[in-house]
Amino acid sequence: MAAQTRTACVALGANIGEPLRQVEAGFAALAALPGTRVTARSSLYRSAPVGYADQPDFINAVAVIETALDPHALLGALLAVERAQGRVRDFPNAPRTLDLDIVLYGDLVLREPGLTIPHARMLERAFVMLPLAEIAPGMTVPGHGSVGDLAARLDAGSVAQLRRIPA
Repeated sequence: MAAQTRTACVALGANIGEPLRQVEAGFAALAALPGTRVTARSSLYRSAPVGYADQPDFINAVAVIETALDPHALLGALLAVERAQGRVRDFPNAPRTLDLDIVLYGDLVLREPGLTIPHARMLERAFVMLPLAEIAPGMTVPGHGSVGDLAARLDAGSVAQLRRIPA
């Protein structure tokens, strides 16, 4: 592993094409990225769809990684993994085989077309914050506070923990 690495958090989600298997394959793909290792994996969670409701429930999880990839290279790698697993972007909030989102990248705050860190909607999404709080409650969302405190404020009624994935 290169000496210059950063801690990042990646949200995983799927609701078509055997979602449990897709999310597990997503964890494996993260671990296989160059200069990257997975340091923590959340349990799997089931959540109701957001935005476009006429689709199956999602399976969600979060990974904490150490990576030598810069944010743009990491995003490119995640998009390539999504494509390799059959992701098609038909319309916003469409069903998907795999969705991989950078939610945090160290203490970086970045607002660019196509890449916003921290993730623009993470603070309102229990399906991201609950798994993240499970594995990194003391992590800080720049400008907002600790993951554990932020997750505790969310309505988690549409999210249910399923099972723990062994590390």
